[in-house]
Amino acid sequence: MPDVIRLILDDHETFRSRFAELAKLRDDPKAAAALWKGLSAHLEVHASAEEEHFYPALLESVEDSEDETKDAIKDHDEIRDGIRRAAAAEVGSDEWWGGIQDAREANDEHLAEEERDDIPDFLRAATVELRQELGAKFERFENEHPGARGLSGEDKDPDEYVAENS
Repeated sequence: MPDVIRLILDDHETFRSRFAELAKLRDDPKAAAALWKGLSAHLEVHASAEEEHFYPALLESVEDSEDETKDAIKDHDEIRDGIRRAAAAEVGSDEWWGGIQDAREANDEHLAEEERDDIPDFLRAATVELRQELGAKFERFENEHPGARGLSGEDKDPDEYVAENS
């Protein structure tokens, strides 16, 4: 069974790699747009899967994880803001690239904080069985939403999220 932490970290590596590839495509808007379409959808699916499965488990398993969780939800919202900014702009324009850069910066911050704080805390608190159970749910969620189908991409209020999932 997949471990949710391995799945999350695998996605993180994919994001880093795809953003690096995208940066090399400044002079090829058509190729950049194709790559961005897949990457932006994957970012949404990943954030939604974390919000559905990982962060509720973190709140339940790790004492005093409310602030970390609120910060993660805020980061997801900032990633979504960048995705929306790019979606509203003409492909290849400075505004489009600006939206992508916004998403990348928010994502970079999120990955670093998650890897430094949330994941180590969860690894100390959660059993292997819980991580595998969540991994199966996380994987199923990602498979059920190819291309972010069925996901709203809407922001979540961090305070409300924690209140609803604590």
